[in-house]
Amino acid sequence: MKQLKKEDIPQEVFDLYDDYAHNKIQRREFIEKLSLYTIGGFTLPSLLSFMMPNYTNTMLVDPKDPKLDSEFITYNSGKGGGEIKALLSKPKTFEDKLGGIVVVHENRGLNPYIEDTARRAALEGFITIAPDALTPLGGYPGTDDEGRAMQRKRNRNKMLEDFIAAFGYLKNHEDCNGKIGVVGFCFGGWIANMMATQVEDLKAAVPFYGGQPKENIAKIKAPLLLQFAGLDKRVNAGWPAYEESLKAEGKEYQVFVYPEVNHGFHNNTTARYNKEAAELAWKRTIEFFKKKLV
Repeated sequence: MKQLKKEDIPQEVFDLYDDYAHNKIQRREFIEKLSLYTIGGFTLPSLLSFMMPNYTNTMLVDPKDPKLDSEFITYNSGKGGGEIKALLSKPKTFEDKLGGIVVVHENRGLNPYIEDTARRAALEGFITIAPDALTPLGGYPGTDDEGRAMQRKRNRNKMLEDFIAAFGYLKNHEDCNGKIGVVGFCFGGWIANMMATQVEDLKAAVPFYGGQPKENIAKIKAPLLLQFAGLDKRVNAGWPAYEESLKAEGKEYQVFVYPEVNHGFHNNTTARYNKEAAELAWKRTIEFFKKKLV
């Protein structure tokens, strides 16, 4: 059987997966359309497996890293989903109080990729909190397909309140210096943008390929570092209007568009991952947070 490689996959397959991952089409339709690309020795099971997330041997940080304190906690989200489970991570040893980062998951709950990302940020010298907005429904169920279905059952503005409450949890944490930022991916990118419009004391926001707010742009006080995928027509369509509003209101922002990469390029568990772009975007993210939160 021919060994699948990313460069062998037509862009239409990545676009198809994007539609599926964002609930534009159902699984049956996704598989039916995917089968049209099973040519040249590719089987449908192999192509499907190649496109779906792989959480085996993809973690970049050992959850038991001796340099890290990482544990699950619960906090209260009175305006959102009530008691919310979250992963709280920080360096094992530190001298001064730490800048805080709220790490926001995609549209499928707190999966292993987002846990890993939160631990990575903590090892850079921050206290991080990665909430699971699926907590009121039982929490991330173990698969992204089920997670997406569950997350559709929650009101996204209620979920926004859950992440704002996480900001408040860090704000009052004894190890936090009170300077808190947010980084989010996909749905989490939208949350990061929205938190910038609603949390007056937010010190930095980094939305990765996130949907853009259309209101309350004037209320943004946090500097923004916006990261987009060059091939992501769906999300990128809203950027020109958002940028125009940011300019009109005199807001501080930087924007980076990574050419020839797909939505989700930072997620190293899927075929959309682009190592070069992901590492550069992460480097920029950490440098930004060290400048604004330390």
